[in-house]
Amino acid sequence: MSVNIQTIVEQFKIEGNYESAKVFGSGLINTTYKVITKEEAAPNYLLQIVNHHIFKNVPELTRNIKRVTDHIRSKLVKENGADLARQVLNPIDTQDGLGFVQDAEGKYWRMFLFIENARSYDQLSNGHQAYMGGKAFGQFQSRMADLPGEPLYPVLPDFHNTEMRILNFIERVKADPAGRVKEVQAEVDFLMARSEEYKKVVQMGRDGIIPERIVHQDTKFNNVLLDENDNILCVIDLDTVMPGFVCYDIGDAIRNGANTGKEDDRELDNVSLNMELYEGFIKGFMEETKEVLTPAEIDTLAFGAKLLTYEQAVRFLDDYIDGDNYYKINSPDHNLVRTRAQIKLLQSMEDNFDKMEAIVKQYAS
Repeated sequence: MSVNIQTIVEQFKIEGNYESAKVFGSGLINTTYKVITKEEAAPNYLLQIVNHHIFKNVPELTRNIKRVTDHIRSKLVKENGADLARQVLNPIDTQDGLGFVQDAEGKYWRMFLFIENARSYDQLSNGHQAYMGGKAFGQFQSRMADLPGEPLYPVLPDFHNTEMRILNFIERVKADPAGRVKEVQAEVDFLMARSEEYKKVVQMGRDGIIPERIVHQDTKFNNVLLDENDNILCVIDLDTVMPGFVCYDIGDAIRNGANTGKEDDRELDNVSLNMELYEGFIKGFMEETKEVLTPAEIDTLAFGAKLLTYEQAVRFLDDYIDGDNYYKINSPDHNLVRTRAQIKLLQSMEDNFDKMEAIVKQYAS
């Protein structure tokens, strides 16, 4: 990289002096560095290049994150023993007050206080971890319920607008740009047979049946930081925090975390819904949110897991039919493999849906 990282760092209001920086983490969207300061008493920092090809309005993204973290911090100040350096992300302002730096190459940089002695896990492995994940995202949801002021900026408009994605999918099938529809007709038919059912959450929001809330929209377990004893510290990766419906966060968490197989598992017998992990997540989430959510919202939570799994199947198959232009692939049929794994997971959810709804009702009561 031709950019001098020290020059970037010095444009932020840090304590201490820059010593070194090294690549940190395994994020797929933003490039991240851990910045080490020379002084033992000075904190270390997390420096990121924001992927502005995805997040096109960096000033509004920066403003969103500041509003969210300031609000969480205001809640923590009222809690005895709260650790403000570790229980919430702390954005570091720039010398010019913008909150981000744009370098000569056009890249956008931002900085956070580094949260020391924290860990995360890529996958849920037991009911207790699922419970902690649900509790962490439920806590985030309840804290965001009274964010004052105007709605957050929609950094990715229509991110989970399943109704729109279905309409786009129908047009893609008609156009058949890569000549692949004939070989995937069974998958197309499966998804289209369910299309009206999966438009309903957007329709419920449009009709005012469920409220639009501030939701995280990327509720993978590795976005929960834990301390040395695996107690919850905070939720991270706030780039997609914006208006949406609460069932999106349940759905994304369950789709990602409660699958007995992999997202791109070729062995479909491996793929099903892990009900222990599902129940653990719901229990933790409802403990934090049942006093906040409306009855109509609670009724959508189990459906949210099906919704996000269906939506992702549509997106994978849409990309396969289009010739693999969106998702990175490691084999010519990778998107088709992903589609079939999502369909298998959805079928498992359909088979268990009565139990899924009963678990939500149990912990909501």
